[in-house]
Amino acid sequence: MNLLGDAIAWIFSGDSGQFDSIPLAIGIQLLYTAVAVLIAGAIAIPLGWFIGHTGKGRETAVAISGAARAIPSFGLLILLTLLLGVLHKPEAAIISFVVLAIPSLLAGAYTGFEAIDRRVIDAGRSMGMTESQILWRIEVPLGLPLLAGGIRAATLQVLATVTIAAYIGLGGLGQYIIAAIPLRRFDILIGGAILVAVLALVIDGLFALLQHLVVPRGIRAAGAAQPQRRSARQRRAEAIAVGAPTAPPATP
Repeated sequence: MNLLGDAIAWIFSGDSGQFDSIPLAIGIQLLYTAVAVLIAGAIAIPLGWFIGHTGKGRETAVAISGAARAIPSFGLLILLTLLLGVLHKPEAAIISFVVLAIPSLLAGAYTGFEAIDRRVIDAGRSMGMTESQILWRIEVPLGLPLLAGGIRAATLQVLATVTIAAYIGLGGLGQYIIAAIPLRRFDILIGGAILVAVLALVIDGLFALLQHLVVPRGIRAAGAAQPQRRSARQRRAEAIAVGAPTAPPATP
């Protein structure tokens, strides 16, 4: 309890000593997270929408996502730092975090489309809608909740992993954890861990609210009226979007 109390006292003391101030460290943490997720989103979301709309390349996307999830971020960060050189440490960190974010974003994008009832899309085609209109007026709005879930998962994964950027001297909240170990400043170490956890909880809460808000109003009302009518396809898609394992679909 004394260590925990000392850690909380250090957080509110405003005395960062040889470290960056806490607001600056939080800003660096959020900056790396935002840049990595934005770059990953620019790559993964259009690709995921193409896969979900056309049905082509799903197996390849699943294989690539699985392989990317298996790559250890810390090892990739060190490898890229050595390959790119010490003058390009920020670039090495961003690439590592982008690789980490792509699987969740890609899965959220294409599973959002796959979870849509095919009868809705067929109805759009029967009304004479073009493929572009089906994409932007039906698939994208209805797929937004699962995409938001993928963005939420990717952001939290990157936010937590940005902590290791301090190992190569890029600052952030990880500096309190990594640098405090040899100094035996356990109050700073625990304080840094608390800050990372609290920041992740705050960001998760904001994305949970966003995920609720992007659900189309009609679907939200229907879901409130009939909460049990979620198909197995929708449940599998939600699990894939956040990277959870799923059982194979039942065969008749």
